[in-house]
Amino acid sequence: MKTAGHPEYKDVIFLDTSCNFSFLTRSCIDTKGRETMKWTDGAEYPLVKIEISSESHPFYTGKQKIVDTAGRIEKFKRRYAPKAKTA
Repeated sequence: MKTAGHPEYKDVIFLDTSCNFSFLTRSCIDTKGRETMKWTDGAEYPLVKIEISSESHPFYTGKQKIVDTAGRIEKFKRRYAPKAKTA
């Protein structure tokens, strides 16, 4: 088995920015140049910021919450709003 074909698998902290929830897991995501964060065990791990996790997703929470990042809802409404008729 070739050793060069496998990605590096390491501990990473994922931070849900919508509800300030973080969890530590292992991932093969590229962490070069990322900021780090101290975990409860005192060690520093690379930090990956995400917008939605199981802590904020409506399917898992049972609550409907609109997380509008970058004005997506307004952009959708402008694009598909009925056009005003001109005389």
